[in-house]
Amino acid sequence: MPAVPSSPAPVDLTLVFAGDVHFMDRTAKLLKDPATAFGPVASQLSGADLTIVNLETAITSRGTEEPKTYHFRTTPVAIDALKAAGIDAVSIANNHTLDYGRVGLLDTLDALHAAGFPAFGAGADVDAAYRPWLTTVRGVKIAVLGFSQVGELASSWAPGPSKPGVAMAFDTTRAVAAVTAARQQADLVIVFNHWGDEGNSCANSAQKTFAGKLSAAGADLIIGAHAHTLQGSGWLGPTFVAYGLGNFLWYGTSKSVETGVLRLTVRGRAVTRREFLPAVVSDTGQPTLLTGAAATKLSQRYAGLSTCAGLTASAP
Repeated sequence: MPAVPSSPAPVDLTLVFAGDVHFMDRTAKLLKDPATAFGPVASQLSGADLTIVNLETAITSRGTEEPKTYHFRTTPVAIDALKAAGIDAVSIANNHTLDYGRVGLLDTLDALHAAGFPAFGAGADVDAAYRPWLTTVRGVKIAVLGFSQVGELASSWAPGPSKPGVAMAFDTTRAVAAVTAARQQADLVIVFNHWGDEGNSCANSAQKTFAGKLSAAGADLIIGAHAHTLQGSGWLGPTFVAYGLGNFLWYGTSKSVETGVLRLTVRGRAVTRREFLPAVVSDTGQPTLLTGAAATKLSQRYAGLSTCAGLTASAP
């Protein structure tokens, strides 16, 4: 009888996530040498099978400032810095992607496309905005989606049939449908959200409700940023959730300088190991990994945030 082919051995993937990144003021200066823009932490970012952050800026020299307080934009050199740091893809589902209007968003999409650099969470129309980035890493098919749950200008920044925009969590039906569809296309489904109350280390009710819907739709990992401070991580049923990773490469003062690198080992659809590498945003705007007592203190604080997040310490 012919030999029965053996099943492939399970693959342990190392996935790395970090928070908000942009290149303004002090961090714009770092683009003079994009190869070193992220500093020594790049070794932690580049050592993973897949590394993702939130790109909190438009890539444009055009457009008009939207009616809001803070406006971030940069040049395509920022993409060189992301690549040099070992970052593989970025979420652009956030409240700064359209700081310079739809012209700025389309320029951002064009710059990313020209550089061959993957992004998700916004697009030239509604279908593109809610479409996952699909990639295969060591034989594992991965779908990554991004949604913004920031209320400011959300209705005017939402995409339409022929209107560029950001994928919004507020269109919950469409967001859940996008995750459900991604579940059919991939072995692993990751969602990167922009959400939470600025300065609040505890996830709010809107975050928790949306996370529950995404989990039910088949999301395996839910990662977040926006609150300018760390928020808790743990399990929501079978889904691993990290509500907030704080600022990462940041232009100036903020609610908190605490940040870190989240490193997950994933086998199949399950997180089998999680590591938080504590860091602070330094005076250059670069994240600096902590050591010794300072590292222990921040690691303990981060672990404690799972309580108010309503997450469990392990999968069921």
